[in-house]
Amino acid sequence: MKKVLLSLTALFAFGLVSAQDTNGGFANGDLFISGTVGFSNESTGDVKSNGFTVSPRLGYFVSENIAVGVSLGYTSTTDKAPNTEDETLSMLEVGAFGRYYFTPANKFSLFGQLGVAYASNKWEQGDLEAKSNGFNIGLAPGINYFVSDHLALEATFGILGYSTDKPDTDGAESTDTFEFGVDMSNINFGIVYKF
Repeated sequence: MKKVLLSLTALFAFGLVSAQDTNGGFANGDLFISGTVGFSNESTGDVKSNGFTVSPRLGYFVSENIAVGVSLGYTSTTDKAPNTEDETLSMLEVGAFGRYYFTPANKFSLFGQLGVAYASNKWEQGDLEAKSNGFNIGLAPGINYFVSDHLALEATFGILGYSTDKPDTDGAESTDTFEFGVDMSNINFGIVYKF
């Protein structure tokens, strides 16, 4: 067991040391695009659910360590069950974000991201339809690793966030949510291209 732990520690240390060279990385004035794409398919007997998510981002380094940008997100999920009409939930999100990179000029860097977004939701089933609008704000840590001079992999994990959503009907009450923690729904992987 000690040999395994020692080997893993040595491998981790070697990875950190080799990640410190300066191939890749960000600098003041760099422009980048990033984002995530996801597909999901779930079935239980005759009940099926299909989902699709796309969320591109455009960012710009306003200083050596700080990047700001805009984001766009679209998610659609359709549930199908026998003897019922399909149920579809779609969400469009438009927002802005800011990131602080701890070692932006290196291949490997940790960052903190603060994001704010407006969201519009729509639920449909046959002739029935419901809409809601809201906003969210979230703070999440992340990592960035350059695999070449212009291409990097990134991941954000965990969240400290607040969101509110209000149905688009007269007299409706808003739903307010506070979230803190790490679970699989709070881990996002993406690709970054630096110009």
